[in-house]
Amino acid sequence: MGEKRIGVHVAEPDSRRVLESIKAAEALGISAAWMTTGGAGMDALTLFAAAAAQTLGTSIVPTFPRHPIAMVQQVQVFAQLAPGRFRLGVGPSHRPTMVGSFGVDFRSPLGHLKEYVHILRSLLHTGSVDFQGRYYTARAEIPGSVDVPVMASALRTASFEMCGEAADGAISWVCPGVYLRDEALPAITRGASASDREAPPLIAHVPVCVHDDVDEVRAAMRGFGRYPQLPFYQQMFAAAGYPEAVQGAWSDGMIDGVALYGSETQVGDKLMDLLNMGAGELLVSPVAAGPDREASLDRTLRTVGDVSRSLSS
Repeated sequence: MGEKRIGVHVAEPDSRRVLESIKAAEALGISAAWMTTGGAGMDALTLFAAAAAQTLGTSIVPTFPRHPIAMVQQVQVFAQLAPGRFRLGVGPSHRPTMVGSFGVDFRSPLGHLKEYVHILRSLLHTGSVDFQGRYYTARAEIPGSVDVPVMASALRTASFEMCGEAADGAISWVCPGVYLRDEALPAITRGASASDREAPPLIAHVPVCVHDDVDEVRAAMRGFGRYPQLPFYQQMFAAAGYPEAVQGAWSDGMIDGVALYGSETQVGDKLMDLLNMGAGELLVSPVAAGPDREASLDRTLRTVGDVSRSLSS
């Protein structure tokens, strides 16, 4: 499974602050930085090209807007700028964004993703691809193999199984810990077993908030995202034991099941619990709570850094 570690999700309004945040995370002892490309926002791959000379960078990039061969063109640059330090995470994103912003035919997202991952891994890891699938055609060669793991986003059990079967890792998002333990990890193992391969790691993407006021944490989480309004997330929450997700809003129970919050000691213990449960890596999204957002984020990042350093000591 490899060495356990903790990374942080970076979200800033401009490129300069993104690079500053990545450097600050590294200084705190956090070993990985992640970004998500969404809509017409800043491109994570371009930002990581700027950061590659400074620190480790990884990302999650939507598949539909760019062909996998175009993705490989970009990834080769990272492999040369930061050898052994870049990992690629891809996912189909969601219907509202892909249809509303890009106008794509958002159908069979898991089928698209499986072919996309196959093309990426074949071209990157062997130097060539000759593939004619249901959704993609790809015929290309590059000068040689590229040491970049290809990971994929996963939410429902079928996507975790696909990652176990065909990807170098599965990246979850806002999945309760009980769901990761009882549904995601067994699904990854089933997929790996079907392909007669070792199970790849689960990268558990979790909101984290070091804060003492529970009401303020829950208020911050209710503004965290509209995931309970999306059908795939509602189905995941129902499978995790939260049928109230069909109401389209965060319940206290859903928040408590997803977010890791409390004192420094409590959050540190919860981070370690997820790793001990079987997650190969944690991807932390810091959540600011209370009136002083900057102080709240700083407190959370320092705690994450402390736990991250303890893993490598």
